[in-house]
Amino acid sequence: MHPDVALLCLFCCGVLPRAEPRREPTDAGRCELPRSQGDLNSFLWTIRRDPPAYLFGTIHVPYTRVWDFIPENSKAAFQASSGVYFELDLTDPYTISGLASCQMLPHGENLQDVLPRELYRRLKRHLEYVKLMLPHWMTPDQRGKGLYADYLFNAIAGNWERKRPVWVMLMVNSLTETDIRSRGVPVLDLYLAQEAERMKKTTGAVERVEEQCHPLNGLNFSQVLFALNQTLLQHESLRAGSLQAPYTTEDLIKHYNCGDLNAVIFNHDTSQLPNFINTTLPPHEQVTAQEIDSYFRQELIYKRNERMGKRVMALLKENMDKSFFFAFGAGHFLGNNTVIDVLRQAGFEVEHTPAGQPIGKAFLENLLLCGNINLLGKQ
Repeated sequence: MHPDVALLCLFCCGVLPRAEPRREPTDAGRCELPRSQGDLNSFLWTIRRDPPAYLFGTIHVPYTRVWDFIPENSKAAFQASSGVYFELDLTDPYTISGLASCQMLPHGENLQDVLPRELYRRLKRHLEYVKLMLPHWMTPDQRGKGLYADYLFNAIAGNWERKRPVWVMLMVNSLTETDIRSRGVPVLDLYLAQEAERMKKTTGAVERVEEQCHPLNGLNFSQVLFALNQTLLQHESLRAGSLQAPYTTEDLIKHYNCGDLNAVIFNHDTSQLPNFINTTLPPHEQVTAQEIDSYFRQELIYKRNERMGKRVMALLKENMDKSFFFAFGAGHFLGNNTVIDVLRQAGFEVEHTPAGQPIGKAFLENLLLCGNINLLGKQ
């Protein structure tokens, strides 16, 4: 995936790994695979119509970390649907060029021109540390595939001095050991997009890149400086071993695979902004942190859910005889003011589909007639 698209996906549709201290890799996201399909977590909802449509919650982690824990009925719903839609079209060149343009500082400016001198120095020092650590963070498997540390660094952080500070903040949060070790394996939503294309399904998106990108650029400059400073402080503390990140990629994977459907952690994943609110901040900075949190909750969760829900409805109404599978970040279906709420308020019947519950009989019969029920193969 193009690095700019990967960065936006980290921000808007999947997991942005929180910075973590240097330590021996663990597999805390792994939990015991239940013996029964009915004991698996399910992030599948059925929109009652003929043919049915499905909503499926993803997270932005390597698909191999979660695939075995995704119920067979979710895979069957994907397989049976003729149209598969995502938040963004990850294969569209316009998505890539639009994102690249959105991230850049205007008028040929550089970060050194706009950031306070000391903040710029700290940022540069941290990126030098990351570049030094990259060879130690890479896995033997990555090296065996011919990946090099310099290539990885440039793929993620190339041209960083030309990017807007808010995008550099997101970039810093993605330059962690966990994120680096996962490079080279398609994340879940990208894997589903690749499978949909391979199966010659109709694919599409319910958002345009500008709609995900522009809210980030809507922060005022003082808020951006606060956010970048807090991000660097967090990473500097993690490097010093004096702080443990509250949410990590491993926590998210564990919740997705075998935890509760916890709206808090998945909404954290959906908004993709570091949590700046903590009791150690002085009062005036707590106000700034609350303002940033409220702004992004409104712009990146609630407004997007409303827009995405309306576009799902439009697709369903315009294609009454077509089956759909909508794969969005899980946080869009959990908590308050969700995509599901938007659909229900418009009169659609939407039900959670537990693991082990068969999908529509007629739907499966049609699938069998097509000779196409290998559930995407066993990975």
